Amino acid sequence: MKNKYKTLLLGINSKYIHPNLAIRLLKANTEYETDIKEFIIKDDLNLIYNYIIDNNYQVLAISCYIWNIEIIKKLLNMLKDKQLIIILGGPEVSYNARYYLDNKLCNYVIKNEGEETFDLLLGYLNKNSNDLSLIPNLYYDNKFTFDKLVDISKSKMAYDLLDDLNNKIVYIETSRGCPYHCAYCMASLDNKVRFFDIEEIKRQLLLLNERGARVIKFLDRTFNANKKNFISLIDFIILNHKEGQSYQFEITGDILDPDIIDYINLKAPKNLFRFEIGIQSTNIKSNLAVNRIQNNDKLFNNIIKIQDANIIDLHLDLIAGLPYEDYNSFKNTFNDVIKLKPKELQLGFLKLLYGTTLFKEAIKYNYIWNQTAPYEIIKNDFLSEDDIKNVHIAEEGLEHLYNSSFMQNTLKYLVDIVDNPYDLFYDLGSIYKKEYKLENLFKLVNNYFKTFENYNEIHKLLIIDYLNYFNLKPHAWWDEKLDKKERNNALRYLKENNNIDISINDLYKYSLLVSLEKAFILAVYMPNFKQILILEK
Repeated sequence: MKNKYKTLLLGINSKYIHPNLAIRLLKANTEYETDIKEFIIKDDLNLIYNYIIDNNYQVLAISCYIWNIEIIKKLLNMLKDKQLIIILGGPEVSYNARYYLDNKLCNYVIKNEGEETFDLLLGYLNKNSNDLSLIPNLYYDNKFTFDKLVDISKSKMAYDLLDDLNNKIVYIETSRGCPYHCAYCMASLDNKVRFFDIEEIKRQLLLLNERGARVIKFLDRTFNANKKNFISLIDFIILNHKEGQSYQFEITGDILDPDIIDYINLKAPKNLFRFEIGIQSTNIKSNLAVNRIQNNDKLFNNIIKIQDANIIDLHLDLIAGLPYEDYNSFKNTFNDVIKLKPKELQLGFLKLLYGTTLFKEAIKYNYIWNQTAPYEIIKNDFLSEDDIKNVHIAEEGLEHLYNSSFMQNTLKYLVDIVDNPYDLFYDLGSIYKKEYKLENLFKLVNNYFKTFENYNEIHKLLIIDYLNYFNLKPHAWWDEKLDKKERNNALRYLKENNNIDISINDLYKYSLLVSLEKAFILAVYMPNFKQILILEK
């Protein structure tokens, strides 16, 4: 339908690879003409501002999240003197609408789901209706209309509006709402779980496959909340996936049926599925304080089952700063989980989000937190400011040395032999500096381990991790270096005694050889071929 006002749906995304599904849903579910434009948070604000002004938009609707809200606030202030009708929506403004309205930063705020509200509001603005009070989920002036859930059986999907799928993460939802009541999470504010038609979801997945989607991430807060749908989609994906695809889900680990894990391990190719499991804490009192009922035994057994088969890509989450989780308790939580040796372990920090139960109860635990997004904890009754700073240091070691896969083999070995893995990661985080060249970082870390009883094995694993990271022959940082004659003699000996199917001339040209006390490490970096061998002396 022709608009009286030229309308822009604006997304400011965290990265180029993260397209905004919400603005596409609004476009798909309105009869009025709208344009879509996306930027990323690193773009110059003047670029965004000029795009809006130069294209003479009169209605601006912005999708607001924790990662872009501070930039959006700046943009809104830049636009204050322009005659724009501004509509804000998204989780970041749904429970803080008064701030934006009272400060004249916008005209309307849409709470929670917006498909119906946005369409009706455009109808009002284009004079096809004249009663704002009949529009659900809408803040304006000093008023709020009424809450209403979208009937998702009537909501149009918007995946056809996504472009360049091969280079982006495709977000898809099979349900809305969450059956759980975690006090720190905004998903807990919508407890009525509603499911999209599963057969329509399958049709959409086939279309996304045809258009080259490589990474598909499901937005469902608990993807396995409906066991029947979960199994049906898992089966469908196994049968219809394309080579090289990855399907990612948020899973509640302790309600996951072990038989389903066995089935996936038997039927699915390696790394087709990525499960993201939020453990958050192993402290039962902490979990109960935030309304989490978690069976740690079932959860850990399922994780071990996943890990042992090494078919499903596993990502685990922790949160520092929950009630009753003091520094020693958090160390215990960290140690419990890192010993599972997941591919990735994200150590997050509690954020006090508007509208959540914990935000409302913050005074109960004397929370102090940053007042700008992402509203991260500074301290509470259980963790001092210094404690939080120390956890940040351990998180540096975890994120940059373990999750980055720089030293994952070494660190997986170490978590089995050290008494307190948390202290290990704290020490490594103290060593790590972003400006270090990788070879210098490895050398510093190697020096740290020289006092360890198992230093020789650790040293060997560090060299292997370093060599594995590169596809071209890297610089050596270790002291065990051979001169040309020793190297050539050793290469001839190794080739003759180990059935190495590479010509001696190629070994001379493309290999890097490390001579340790009990073994050789031979790394070969040929064009389109890489091999690392550990050969006993």
